[in-house]
Amino acid sequence: MDLLGVVLVLPILASSEENNWCFLHHYTTRQCQYGISQQEQIEEELQEEETRNSTRIYVMASSCSKISPIISIFVFFLFFIFSVCPVLSIETEQFNLANQTFKPGDELHKMKMIKSHLMKINKPSLKTIKSPDGDLIDCVLSHQQPAFDHPQLKGQKPLEPPERPKSRHNSNSMEFENFQLWSFSGETCPEGTIPVRRTKEQDILRASSIRRFGRKIRRSVRRDTTSNGHEILFLFQFLEKQHAVGYVTGDQYYGAKASINVWAPKVTNQYEFSLSQMWVISGSFGDDLNTIEAGWQVSPELYGDNYPRFFTYWTSDAYQATGCYNLLCSGFVQTNNKIAIGAAISPTSSYSGGQYDISIMIWKDPKHGHWWLEFGSGVLVGYWPSFLFTHLRSSASMIQFGGEIVNSRSNGFHTSTQMGSGHFAGEGFGKASYFRNLQVVDWDNSLIPLSNLKVLADHPNCYDIQGGVNRVWGNYFYYGGPGRNQRCP
Repeated sequence: MDLLGVVLVLPILASSEENNWCFLHHYTTRQCQYGISQQEQIEEELQEEETRNSTRIYVMASSCSKISPIISIFVFFLFFIFSVCPVLSIETEQFNLANQTFKPGDELHKMKMIKSHLMKINKPSLKTIKSPDGDLIDCVLSHQQPAFDHPQLKGQKPLEPPERPKSRHNSNSMEFENFQLWSFSGETCPEGTIPVRRTKEQDILRASSIRRFGRKIRRSVRRDTTSNGHEILFLFQFLEKQHAVGYVTGDQYYGAKASINVWAPKVTNQYEFSLSQMWVISGSFGDDLNTIEAGWQVSPELYGDNYPRFFTYWTSDAYQATGCYNLLCSGFVQTNNKIAIGAAISPTSSYSGGQYDISIMIWKDPKHGHWWLEFGSGVLVGYWPSFLFTHLRSSASMIQFGGEIVNSRSNGFHTSTQMGSGHFAGEGFGKASYFRNLQVVDWDNSLIPLSNLKVLADHPNCYDIQGGVNRVWGNYFYYGGPGRNQRCP
């Protein structure tokens, strides 16, 4: 879900902060002190055991020497062997035990940090709803949501709805009202609260570190230039990300809208994901990159399952220290009591069967400058305060729409993780995944069709894209693919 080509560091390459907590965090509390005293006790017990062993062997040798000179020599040989070997064995065991005595303390400290983090992001709830997929949805008072932990939001309350962008035509939406599993029971969160997917201990344990949970890792950057001279961003490190996207650039953009076909693509392993989303981008492709992102994703590492989930993301410094997924840090302010960000989407599209899409719009409020998120036809989800950003305080310089997957090449060949429906763009409606009714918001707070949509697939033998325009769907494209195949080894 990064910009074109962003790569996630393998979660198995856990940061050292979780390996040696006492040393890295200068931890000098009772846990580490206990570990040291425990180590000294073990060393004393081992020394006593060594002395007892040596004494027993000496007594045995003395008694046996009265029997025969040959036996005495043999016993002396045994004495020599056993007097050396126990020392070596004990020293080895001592070394191992010395290294292991910190582990109980480390784990205890780690679990305390996890619980502390859970208390920070899981706010008190007036009501909890259990979803069929196992999620717990907490109904949290609006003014107590994670966003208001931010220093510039403390003590505030969610803003009133802004002026919606003016639309010039009907979008012919195929949206559905109940689109999340947790709401199928008919239970909803009361007015004045927002539904928040509860984060569990297992969710954090799947991450590479507590500090990076719900965030992205800073990566190196490669820039590629397309044939028309536009620069496209590729960020990469240990994992390769692959994309099929449509994009517009070269103007000032104040928002965008699209209807996104929803599928449940197969993801090969926990360290990969597949998503379809919209990016609102500003700044250079360096340390000051600003993005706002929303769509759906299948991410076993983040959510622990293979359901497609409605998600958001933001950053103001190219994923270095700011931003996060969903409501896992302070920033995004939710105003809606019926949509849970991070919750599973249902139903999903099927091959040659029913097709479902979700409509998402992100736009800049002309009055206050905040970036608002809308789902469907006029359902406001919430907003990103303008002070979170630098370049996006004014406008966006690029909009991207499309799919992204992670290719870990875990078995030495290309992943079979699917993008979109898992079928190539050429198969068309009902088989390939699509984006339709692509629009941008102009300076006058009006939704307008795209005039210069470009499409790009960085690995077309694995995942491809085909664009078009018609009177019903406006600007659209089909995209996706199966990943590994004969042309994508």
